[in-house]
Amino acid sequence: MPKTAKVVNRREFLKSSSGVALFIGVSGILPQLISCKDVKAMRNQLKQHQLTAWVHLNEDGEITIYNPAAEMGQGSMTSLPLLFAEEMDADWSKVKVEFSPQVAEIYGGKGWAPDSKLMFTVGSRTTNSYYHTMRKAGAQARYVMLNSAAKHWGVPISELTTKASTVFHKKIKKEIRYGALVPFLVLTEELPDFTFEQLKHPKDFRLVGTDIQRTEIPSKVNGKAQFAIDIRLPDMVYGVLERGKRHGAKPTLLNEAEILAQDGVLKTIPYAYAIGIVANTLEHALAAKSLLKIDWSASDASGFNSQEVYEAYDKIAAQQETGKVVVEKGDIGNAMRKASKTFTSDFKNDYIYHAQLEPLNAVIQVAEDLESAAVWVGSQQGFDTKLGVPDILGISPEKVTVHLHYLGGGFGRRSMNDFVEECAVLAKEMAPRPVKLIWTREDDVTHGAFRPISLQRLNVYLDAKGQLDGFSHMVVGDGGNLVASGVHNDYYAIPNQFAEWRETSHGVRLKHWRSVGHGPNKFAIECMLDEVAMDQGMDPVALRRTLMANSPRALATLEKVVELSDWNGSIAQDRAKGMAFVEHGSLGTGVCEISVDTATGKIKVHHFWIALDAGVIVQPDNVKAQMEGGIIMGMSSVLNERITIKNGEVQQSNFHNYPLLRMEDVPDSIETALITSSEIPEGVGETATPMVAGAIANAFLKLTGKKLRHLPFTPERVLEVLNG
Repeated sequence: MPKTAKVVNRREFLKSSSGVALFIGVSGILPQLISCKDVKAMRNQLKQHQLTAWVHLNEDGEITIYNPAAEMGQGSMTSLPLLFAEEMDADWSKVKVEFSPQVAEIYGGKGWAPDSKLMFTVGSRTTNSYYHTMRKAGAQARYVMLNSAAKHWGVPISELTTKASTVFHKKIKKEIRYGALVPFLVLTEELPDFTFEQLKHPKDFRLVGTDIQRTEIPSKVNGKAQFAIDIRLPDMVYGVLERGKRHGAKPTLLNEAEILAQDGVLKTIPYAYAIGIVANTLEHALAAKSLLKIDWSASDASGFNSQEVYEAYDKIAAQQETGKVVVEKGDIGNAMRKASKTFTSDFKNDYIYHAQLEPLNAVIQVAEDLESAAVWVGSQQGFDTKLGVPDILGISPEKVTVHLHYLGGGFGRRSMNDFVEECAVLAKEMAPRPVKLIWTREDDVTHGAFRPISLQRLNVYLDAKGQLDGFSHMVVGDGGNLVASGVHNDYYAIPNQFAEWRETSHGVRLKHWRSVGHGPNKFAIECMLDEVAMDQGMDPVALRRTLMANSPRALATLEKVVELSDWNGSIAQDRAKGMAFVEHGSLGTGVCEISVDTATGKIKVHHFWIALDAGVIVQPDNVKAQMEGGIIMGMSSVLNERITIKNGEVQQSNFHNYPLLRMEDVPDSIETALITSSEIPEGVGETATPMVAGAIANAFLKLTGKKLRHLPFTPERVLEVLNG
């Protein structure tokens, strides 16, 4: 292709194609237009270039922007396209959003490793990882519009401006809509490689930072939104699995003939840890499942009792040998030796379950020759964008098409592929009939993948001047980063810090749960600070002000929430306020106001206030909604939720014995203040949840003088502490 700009009359092209696809690559929009109906040509382009996103524009001015991230209620279906539209100067009323294909090489965002790409909606990192990519691509799309208008009018590009999908030339008083420019598009071999500094300054944003309705909300309200569980395909059959209550146990089916004789049952399929049933209807499959007679083997979880394990953890914590060092700053040994006072506390947390409301499900259809497959699923994606299906079927990833759908809750659980892989096994057996696999709530509770149980032992050392000089944090539990993340105190000026992880294992399935280790660990850290403050006769705010002296952004959240909550104002005698600071991408300080029914042990949270610095706020109203949802989920886990295991078997089975927060227990108000910033956006989905435990426990300490140190704070445990 020549290096000079090439003008192509495309009116006939557009009549047959209904628009053009502008391919957004690592260097911007590729210098060619591809008919949206020419699927073969599109696929060839995708194979030849390292693309990250693309956008479709038609003569009517409609712009379709492709979203590469999962949408589970957190708003990525709006925030990422909004960043693109901002730099393109697109008319948002003309924008449509669709899921992109699940191909990381093309649509992946910034991965954890250098130069890597991921399609992984976890860790509240989506907006951050795509921030530059989407903005740069939008800026290059705008350049194509400007350059094309300049050539069409015969004027310098420097004299043109854009706004709301329109190019303007003030001197000759002309304007043209983007859609009208399509037949005159001029594409060059090379496009400006916009640096971050050349993109819009946040003060010039027109869309970003305003309250814009989320793109998927209308369809969710009117019922048109498609979740994977809504998929119905011709000749589809249904699959269910019995996985037992003891993780890792192997099944032996004792009544296969009886099961196969049941109405509608088509096949039984054994797994290493389960027995699968395929039937013509879900009702038939579940009826047959209830009749299964299975002999379960012992497993690594056999004999394990979760509520008795803390004694063993205490012995591990008392050992002299150090575990895996996670944080080492300064000289904690010296801080310990010269300490004028030492504080020691243990903190515990039980297993908790994700409790996503849409049951896990997937639909897979394998071709009759077993050489290709299609998947319909709500997934948080992963390192493998084809979700393990190619390995199950023994085919190349290119032969698997994943149709991503909305998720009815994820919280980390849907970043696992187990339910998709299970469905692939069934679909392979039933090819070419499509199979829908559905987990029941009982399946998901008993065979869940939980946030780990842990014991934390914290030691805090004051120097001769009464200053906080050393902070030692030991975590005992299974799961590595699942229990050890969040032990860093980067925003607190503590000279000597040490944190370690001491490993245990019980054969229980574990997984990232919203905010991962930050929930238990920030709970412990923030409680220790209030314990020190109370002992020293200090206001917890004053102590944190001192510690945050070198962290102005963190300090700003503290000062703002003090103002927002009227921290020093009068309060009812039977109530108290507590606070906690959390960094999880964004920075936030929260304050709650509680009361305690001393007869029943029930804690009531009346109000919650949050001050948040998340960098550039793409969707303010959505960020506030994230804070509210995070607080409510945090309260549910802190006050109610726990999984207990006896003799290796999960004791809970559904919401009757795994209670979630009820409407009557939601705070009277949750108020969020967003701090203005021009920094790169940080995640907001996992900042509020882990601040809840510390804030409630610190309010309880202030109100009663008693310490809550074991999550969850059930009424029974609260009464035990009050009467202890």
